[in-house]
Amino acid sequence: MLTKNQLIAQINATMGKTKVLELTAVLQHKNFKLRDLIELTFDANKKIAFRAAWLLENVFLKRPERYLTDLEYLINCFPKIQHGSCKRHYAKIAMHITAPQALSAIKQQLLEINLEPVINQCFEWVIDPKVLVAVKSFATEALFNMRHRYPWIAEELSAQLEFLMRTGSPAIQSKGEKLLAYLHPLA
Repeated sequence: MLTKNQLIAQINATMGKTKVLELTAVLQHKNFKLRDLIELTFDANKKIAFRAAWLLENVFLKRPERYLTDLEYLINCFPKIQHGSCKRHYAKIAMHITAPQALSAIKQQLLEINLEPVINQCFEWVIDPKVLVAVKSFATEALFNMRHRYPWIAEELSAQLEFLMRTGSPAIQSKGEKLLAYLHPLA
């Protein structure tokens, strides 16, 4: 079993994609507790937090069905995210678990979970001018994915996208146009 301290020692060093994939395989093979990995994303050391978030994204998205019992805990951690570098990974997870093509076990589990912590955090990221474009992109898509369960999201998301597109980057323009076309198909 890989301990939390052993993982910290591993991620304290510089990591690239190859090392992330190797550690992802090790964590899954050793049945590392997802909650311990989530906790590391809140580490005071920003580098450790970022690398833990990167691993979290990879570990969770590789086999999400394995972590159904941790899904509500993960959802409830969204408001606690402080490090900017971790936001991208959490937003990407939110986008994937709420996507129409998400595993049916994930969809079923999410029906029993209050998603407002994710919704509120995603809207905060969309509104915050300091948040990176990739985070905004993943957050807007996650919000879009949740619009059927929470119908009020569609109107608020439309307003936020229109505002962002006024001065947004080409990536924001593209994402905004795509999502608005779905939100307002006849417009």
